[in-house]
Amino acid sequence: MVKPKRMTRQKKLILEILRSTDTHPTADWIYEQARKQIPDISLGTVYRNLNNLKQAREIMELNYGSTFSRYDGNPHNHYHFVCDGCGRVFDLDLPLLNNLEREVESRTGMQVTRHRLEFYGYCPDCRQKQPGEAEQ
Repeated sequence: MVKPKRMTRQKKLILEILRSTDTHPTADWIYEQARKQIPDISLGTVYRNLNNLKQAREIMELNYGSTFSRYDGNPHNHYHFVCDGCGRVFDLDLPLLNNLEREVESRTGMQVTRHRLEFYGYCPDCRQKQPGEAEQ
């Protein structure tokens, strides 16, 4: 039997920070927020707890091929939109395409346990900043 990991003060705070925002923050941002309540918390502690929360499926880690990951307090599978202009990541309220998983399984013989889908483009704020967009 696997012994559940205990909910330390630091882990609880990190989870609260993640669940209180929809900005999909980096570990550094989470660290800065956590230091406001626990000044002596280390960045290593933040990373360790993020990893533990991810393994416990309490949060999601989003890695878009950059040098850093972003974290999502919503652990349930859902889709994201990544803005090419400002880099923000948005949750999309769309139904999961579970039939896509079955299609992959039937065509390949592989067992699909989940999938990830991201959309890329420009958010409304960045679209307004693009020259010529508003006049068309």
